[in-house]
Amino acid sequence: MSKKDKVKDVEMNVEETVNETINESSQTEELNVEDQLKEELGKEKDKFLRLFAEFENYKKRTTKERLELFKTAGQEVILSLLPVLDDFDRAIIEISKTQDNELLEGVKLIRNKFKSTLNSKGLEEMEVEVGHAFDADAHDAITQIPAPSDDLKGKIVDIVEKGYKLGDKVIRYPKVITGF
Repeated sequence: MSKKDKVKDVEMNVEETVNETINESSQTEELNVEDQLKEELGKEKDKFLRLFAEFENYKKRTTKERLELFKTAGQEVILSLLPVLDDFDRAIIEISKTQDNELLEGVKLIRNKFKSTLNSKGLEEMEVEVGHAFDADAHDAITQIPAPSDDLKGKIVDIVEKGYKLGDKVIRYPKVITGF
């Protein structure tokens, strides 16, 4: 082989190597751009999913708050009417001491209608009876007196004021007297 042929052969080898290197680098650049785009797309998808989840949580929270608001919307009004209900109970006790049965029946009818209206709005009377165990979480003890009998020690001796719940929420704890 002559020098010219050798030079041409070397030039061809160099040219092939350069072309291969250029092809490889352009493929690598294309792969790098593609990888970068995939990474950016993944980041944007993640950001979108987080934003969507946050919005769903917001919707659930506001819906729950609205339901609670509707349940207890009339709480202040009902709370202000509880003394009237207590007055009806006291009136029935006092009228029953007299012989006026017609007046007693009339007051009972009005009280029952009033109580059923409040019950339809979600008001429930808390069940408390003399002799039940005192529970500081469920009762409001206003005083302690010596127990009339040994079985009433640490238990409810008298109920001064009834307790009420509006839905699941206690709006007035029963006021009781406990024995010691």
